[in-house]
Amino acid sequence: MNDNSDATTGSYRLDDQVGFILRRANQRHLALFARDIPDLTPTQFAALAKLCELGQASQNALGRATAMDAATIKGVIDRLRKRGLVAARRDADDARRVHLSPTKQGQQLYEALLPRAREISKETLAPLAQQEATLFLQLLEKLAGD
Repeated sequence: MNDNSDATTGSYRLDDQVGFILRRANQRHLALFARDIPDLTPTQFAALAKLCELGQASQNALGRATAMDAATIKGVIDRLRKRGLVAARRDADDARRVHLSPTKQGQQLYEALLPRAREISKETLAPLAQQEATLFLQLLEKLAGD
């Protein structure tokens, strides 16, 4: 990263801004994902992966666990349900609450995609040495507030 800013003139170079660099890195990662897992979007994969990890969750809890707002997680789950990858049932005591679980087909797809998902992460981080990749992920976690 170049520091081409001049405090006295207030110059601003887009190429040096954290958001721009993160977006470019994310675009590279998303391109790898689309190439290797074309059947699911990254948000669909994230929801399915987290649901398979948890076993079951309310739609709201899954949204929080995957950093998706209520509208986004609803759309993602609707698409996964249409594909038969996720089952949903209303709570007996609170009809507003929806409980989700992966179907057998969803669990099988997730398990089949895991090796590709690991490779995508590995390829995304490939320009970094192992120590750099570890530090990079730690720093991203810190930036994310986790």
